[in-house]
Amino acid sequence: MSFYTSLSGLQAAQSEMSTISHNLANVSTNGFKKSRTEFADVIASSVNLSPTKMVGSGVLLQANRQEFGQGSLIQSSNSLDLAVSGDGFFAVKPDANSASVNFTRNGSFSVDAEHNVVDANGAHLQVYPVDGSGAVVATGLDSTISLKLPETSGTAMPTSIVKMSVNVSSNAAVPTTATFDRFDPTSYNQSTQTTVYDATGNPMTMTQYFKRETTAVGTPATSTWSVHSFIGDQELTSGGTAGTKLTFDASGKLTAPTTATKFDEFTPAGSTTAQQISLDLGNATTQLASPFNVATRSQDGKAVGQLQGVSVGADGIVTASFSNGDTQPLGKVALANFSNPAGLRQLGNSYWSSTGVSGEPIAGAAGEKGLGNLMSGTIERSNVDITEELVGLIAAQRNFQANAKALDTASQISQTIFNIRS
Repeated sequence: MSFYTSLSGLQAAQSEMSTISHNLANVSTNGFKKSRTEFADVIASSVNLSPTKMVGSGVLLQANRQEFGQGSLIQSSNSLDLAVSGDGFFAVKPDANSASVNFTRNGSFSVDAEHNVVDANGAHLQVYPVDGSGAVVATGLDSTISLKLPETSGTAMPTSIVKMSVNVSSNAAVPTTATFDRFDPTSYNQSTQTTVYDATGNPMTMTQYFKRETTAVGTPATSTWSVHSFIGDQELTSGGTAGTKLTFDASGKLTAPTTATKFDEFTPAGSTTAQQISLDLGNATTQLASPFNVATRSQDGKAVGQLQGVSVGADGIVTASFSNGDTQPLGKVALANFSNPAGLRQLGNSYWSSTGVSGEPIAGAAGEKGLGNLMSGTIERSNVDITEELVGLIAAQRNFQANAKALDTASQISQTIFNIRS
């Protein structure tokens, strides 16, 4: 019997060394949780055997228990690197249409070729759907969706009106070159540029050239300027006439035009759709002694926004930002917890699945239902302590050697008995 008792000790020590080796091998695995072997003694007894004469029969592996303590947190520059500070797991699916849900503490996510937010194994991060204000519209793991980043936002809108208020200097001289030529700086006084958009949202440069035509003349004294407007290399005309005439009174107030100048239809270069633009200099345009200055400028065109970035708030709301200034909430990161996490089934790749021992997942979000806080730009590393594991490995090795020695001693005793009989 002592052979089998020592053999059980050898097997137990070997199991412990295997567990520790597995822990050490995954010391750099993100989201990995270490395990601890637990043993129980074996007693063979019967009802007629005195308790004072019972002899143990060895040891057995009672459990290989997982320990879900917090791993160390490290900072990263990726906003989609997520970590749970406290209890909880991320929910992931193998693909967008899969019914099975796995759980992980490894929050290292990125964007695949189809703009899905996935982990290193291609599994899709699950979020709760939200409305335009970021309010969750459905809860529970059955209602989660795969997080996907949109490429664009908004609808293109061609520019129809440009509004600006400027000050042209009353001290400016009439250009020496009488005929306006945008390539000749001596034929105009000042210029300014505005970005406008065609029908498909492509940006274009609209340039206004301000040229003083006359100084103060007449009674009451008035001054005149002309404004030549170009879209790229194409000059805009109104009623077939190029240039808009501006008239200022002696106080520097703009007296004409009193309404916006509507230019003739034109087709921008690279576009097949004609559009019409108006220029409104408003009532705030002046002719004062101060230098030329654009006080205000606006236009009503809009480009289609291109995805520029994504952020994840502490509450789990994922927000995309676009080049046209739009922001769009995409979902709220789903988290889950279990009444007995140690009962989860390990699947490898830092994945777990629920079992009857772990209980059903308790779904929620960051800061809810006992779930931990969500941290963006952070990765949770393994919770393995190398020093602790190495000490445990030495102890397991000593246990193995001791049981091997006991087995050798039992073998020598048996050999001695065999020699007596012979």
